[in-house]
Amino acid sequence: MTPGPGGIHDSPSDREIVVIRTFQAPRELVWRAMTERDRIEQWWGPEGFSTTVEELDFQPGGRWKYVMTAPDGTKYPVEGVFAEILEPERFVATDEFGEAFEGPGVSDLPQGVVTSTLLEESGGETTMTLRMLHQSAEDRANHEQMGVEGGWHSSFNRLDRYFAGLDSQ
Repeated sequence: MTPGPGGIHDSPSDREIVVIRTFQAPRELVWRAMTERDRIEQWWGPEGFSTTVEELDFQPGGRWKYVMTAPDGTKYPVEGVFAEILEPERFVATDEFGEAFEGPGVSDLPQGVVTSTLLEESGGETTMTLRMLHQSAEDRANHEQMGVEGGWHSSFNRLDRYFAGLDSQ
């Protein structure tokens, strides 16, 4: 794969978005930041948003539900079910916008997205490969137009700051 703009890489299919990011943190710490309620709430969501973890049953078949709140107070619920967990390397889950989602373009929201998160450590750094597989190329295009790339990079910038804050303590 060749790097594309903004850290998105060419996808192996027209239904998939792939985001790759390297963190200056060991894999175990990145894993915990992505799988523990109190840590998730510290960084999840774009800059300026806050997130509440309403449900987190981190096991195969377990449900998750996070509600992101925008600076203007608009709530964006996201939820899913964990399909596979291989600690501390990989987890796979469905990723859906919650029924209470009231943002623009609600009729165009992608449904049936399966997100795979792979963590690989080398030299104390962890590279995360986030793959979002959509049911159709149209859903993928709609998700991209909604700003999924910018949203994830904004969240990952917050995650970088979270790790830096831990280093300074």
